[in-house]
Amino acid sequence: MSSILREITPLSPKDCLYIADRVKSEFTYPIHCHDEYELNFVKNAKGVKRIVGDSIEIIGEYDLVLITGKDLEHAWLQNNCSFTNVREITIQFSSDLFFNNFLDKNQFNSIKNMLEKAQKGVSYPLEAIMKVYHLLDTIAHGEQGFLTVLKFLTILHELSYFTDEASSLSSTSFAKIANDSNSRRIKKVQQYIYENYKADIRLNQMADLIGMSPVAFSRFFKLRTGQSLTDYIIDMRLGYATRMLIESRMTIAEICYECGFNNVSNFNRLFKKGKKYSPSEFRDNYLKKKILV
Repeated sequence: MSSILREITPLSPKDCLYIADRVKSEFTYPIHCHDEYELNFVKNAKGVKRIVGDSIEIIGEYDLVLITGKDLEHAWLQNNCSFTNVREITIQFSSDLFFNNFLDKNQFNSIKNMLEKAQKGVSYPLEAIMKVYHLLDTIAHGEQGFLTVLKFLTILHELSYFTDEASSLSSTSFAKIANDSNSRRIKKVQQYIYENYKADIRLNQMADLIGMSPVAFSRFFKLRTGQSLTDYIIDMRLGYATRMLIESRMTIAEICYECGFNNVSNFNRLFKKGKKYSPSEFRDNYLKKKILV
């Protein structure tokens, strides 16, 4: 169960981009991952099931996703889509497209932040998709060369304005992403939770860890992370649980207790609330399409 598909993409070390433009009637490629970054656009695919990490969603007519996590599994699955004129534009590019400290220049800060967020996969709102659609169409049909690379950088630049509005897809723990808070105290708490997520972690305990009162800490933590401490811990545990569901043969009850939950029915309820599927449904979504390529 631990063997995840790793795609060998057509992108050569001497190329900047690999661009594929397809009109198709069905999605047949299995869940996979690859070293290259990927921007994937889909049109006329309402009803398709999109899997990115431990995010499983049914998409609408338009979908645009950026993935920069090298081990982040993803796929677009047919599900109940009945359209026969689906258009899919896939652009793959290597992280070394941005050589040396290119992204550290002030003019590229917004792109750098977007690429970092996309380690968990991000999906863009319709406004962003419409903003770059003509550019996607142009580089998919145009002659490949220097100007195509410039247009692609323009696409990334335009999308970077929507980084805050773009939805993160996979959970941090599933995607194996390091904590990115710029607060030393928040990092200390996050590191403790990361190392002890199986244990019973209390609000008072975390407040003491960084020398704050429980009330002040609760307010501070939510302000910096956007979540309560309880919700943050649950999300982390669920991320590890989803990873175990696809990479192990452990039972759901075993995974429940291994991830720090102490009640199977409560685990099932929280899992379905957070992931929109029960643990068994989530496992089925992955394993039905999990083959070696």
